[in-house]
Parts: sequence; C-alpha cells; structure tokens
Amino acid sequence: MNDRKDYVQWFRQSSPYINAHRGKTFVIMFDGDALQHGNFSKVVQDIALLNSLGVRLVLVHGARPQIDAVLKRLDLKSQFHNDFRITDNEALAAVKAAVGMVKADIESWFSVGVPSSPMHGARIRVVSGNFVTAKPFGVIDGIDYQHTGEVRRIDHQAINQLLDQHNVVLLSCLGYSPSGEMFNLGVEDVAQQAAVSLRADKLVILGESDGLPDDGDTHTEVTCRQLEDILYQLTGNERNHANAALACVRQGVPRVHILSYQVDGALLEELFTREGSGTLVTQEAYDQLRPATIDDVAGILDLLQPLEEKGILVRRSRELLETEIHRFFVIERDGLMTACAALYPYSDEQAELACVAVHPDYRGSNRGQRLLEQIEQEAKRRQIQRLFVLTTRTAHWFIDHGFVAGAVTELPQERQRLYNFQRNSKVFFKALIS
Repeated sequence: MNDRKDYVQWFRQSSPYINAHRGKTFVIMFDGDALQHGNFSKVVQDIALLNSLGVRLVLVHGARPQIDAVLKRLDLKSQFHNDFRITDNEALAAVKAAVGMVKADIESWFSVGVPSSPMHGARIRVVSGNFVTAKPFGVIDGIDYQHTGEVRRIDHQAINQLLDQHNVVLLSCLGYSPSGEMFNLGVEDVAQQAAVSLRADKLVILGESDGLPDDGDTHTEVTCRQLEDILYQLTGNERNHANAALACVRQGVPRVHILSYQVDGALLEELFTREGSGTLVTQEAYDQLRPATIDDVAGILDLLQPLEEKGILVRRSRELLETEIHRFFVIERDGLMTACAALYPYSDEQAELACVAVHPDYRGSNRGQRLLEQIEQEAKRRQIQRLFVLTTRTAHWFIDHGFVAGAVTELPQERQRLYNFQRNSKVFFKALIS
C-alpha cells in the first residue's frame, strides 16, 4: 500500500514536467559503449516513453567500439592523433560497416512491441538520412586525417519536418560532403551541432559516468563559469562531454544533462523529478533567486505554514503577506518555491531579517545562506548598518553565520513595542560592513 501511494504521489509530482516537456525538442547522445551495455534496452524503453509523452526526439549515436571490432576482424589497426581516429580508405570501410550495424540494431530495439514488453503499442518510427553535411579535418600538426571530419551544417529544416510528423530522428557519426565524400565524425560534434542548429530545449549526454566528478562525489549542477573552472580536472570522455555541454549552452541551448547509461532510470529521474540525476549544465544557476511577486504568495504560504504550525515562525495571513510581498526574496526551482526570506527596515540604521524558510526537501543545502547573502546585499544597498533577527529554535544557524546575541532593549523602539514576551524569542544582531 505504501509503494502504491508513493507511486501515485510521484506520478502527480511529475505532471508539471510532463506538461513542460510536451512538444519540446531533446537531442539525446550516446556512444557505442552504451549500445553494448546490458541496461541499454531499458534506456530505449525510457526514450520510447518520452516519445509517447510528446517529446520531439533526435538521437545521436557513436560507434567507436563497433568500428574497432570490425577493424580487428579485418586484421587492421587505426592510428589516432589527439584522440581522433585517422580514417584512411580501409578504416572508412570499417566505419561504414559498423555504423550500418549499429543503425540496424537501434531500429530493431525501437521496433519491439509485443504485448509482454513495456513498448507494446508504441509504434515508433525511426528515420535517418543524409542530414549532416561534413568537411574534412585536413592536415593538422603535419598529420593528414583523410576521411576524419567535422560537422559543417545540419539540415535542421528537414529534421524539423520529420519531428513534426512524430518521427524519431536518428543521426550517426557519419557526415557527407556536397561532392559525395563520406567523413567519420565525433559523436559529440554531431550532437552539439544538432542541438544548436535545431534550437533544442535540451541536450542529454548518456556516458559511462553519472555526471561530472566532484572530489569523490558528483556535481549535481554547474553553470558555464563553474564548468570552465573544473575543465582542467577532467580527462577522456568526461572532458569531451563537458566541452560539448559548455559549447551548447554558450550557443543558446538552455540545459545540458550529463547522465549515465548504466544507471537504470537515470533519464526519467533527471527529467521528471526535482532531485534529478547526473549533472545539469546551465548558463545561470538552475535555482533562481529573485524578488518575490504577488504570484508567489501561495508558494510562500506553503513554505511558512509548517513552521508556523510548529511555532517556529509567527503566523502571517494571506492578506498581510500580499501587502508585504515586496519585502520578500525567494528561490524557485521548476515552479516550486524552495526558500524565502524577508527584509523589514525599521530605521536608517537597522532592519529585521524575517521569515527565513527552506522547503523540507532542500534543507541542508546552501539556500538559506544564499538568501542571507542576498538580504545583506539589499540592506547594504539601503545603507542599513545592522541586521537583527528574532528566533526561538534556530539560534545556532544564525550564530554560525555571524550573528551575535543581544538584548531586546537594543531593538528599534517600534520593534520593541511589537516584541511578544510570551514567545520569548532570542535576539541576534549582525553588523554590516560596506
């Protein structure tokens, strides 16, 4: 029964994401290693679910291990320079064979529809074609890359027409020149250029690692500036994926998600829950800290009510909050109010920090600290010299953030008259240094 209730609750909470993603364009990239992993059949099922929910999907696949396998059978070896394969005529034949096999395998996976399968009734049409125009790398450092190339142009109009007809578009790591030449391309290059050209709402990169590493843990979200700072720490595919994500966001793709194809359900968890999975890369912070508006009243009330019921905060009516909304700052995540705080000036010298509240699911994060920093900046802008706060249960948090215990008699006269001796709140002060 608990599992059933949890499922119902999760499904209801996912509805805003279902509505938000419908009709949006996602580019999903996976390399050849993903195709060989045992979890990939479940990844296909999750992609099929996205299609059934109205998401416009472009899939971009690599084929490096498959190419290596064909070369091995032919007793051929490839040369690499700067992690790029030098594709001579023999290697190109292996590339064509490997990409053809991968394409057939992907089409086969998306054709499953027997009654006992999760994809029963899906009837997904996967369409591929010569949508990628390429050009040769040429000669770099004296090395002729021959049939190794890079993306010159994506036929976004043709792809959009196919997406409008509810097809899933499949792009490979092959591209073609106007003269009919064929080039072996980096899968990250194709995915990045496709996402930018299509003005995709998301690029999803499915790699081996569950996001970008962070001192033994994983970065849950990073901005472009933060990603630039940690690029030097990354190597191999992690660096390639990070570079693609950075280039995409810099060129207008709102969000890039770096996930693991090995983690069952990572794609759904990232797209349909607030906690997510892997690493999210955005231009600006995903959580938006901003001044509150009248439309935020309901969300703030939801934040404050549990704390008011416990006696931690003084109860505020909707009418009072509406008149004081201009004093509040909020942090919003996907339409959910995750934190709020307010600034109440009492004189040119002192102001009260009030209504500091963080959603239960996000406590232990830095949201309270971010709001405090914002309040301090606003107070300094108004040339207020000292903040004060009244609290009954969270004194330690304010002490940790530079507040010092004081007396009620140190409060502004107007605030002293409003002091509730029955609550017996402790008073703390913090000097603001410009």
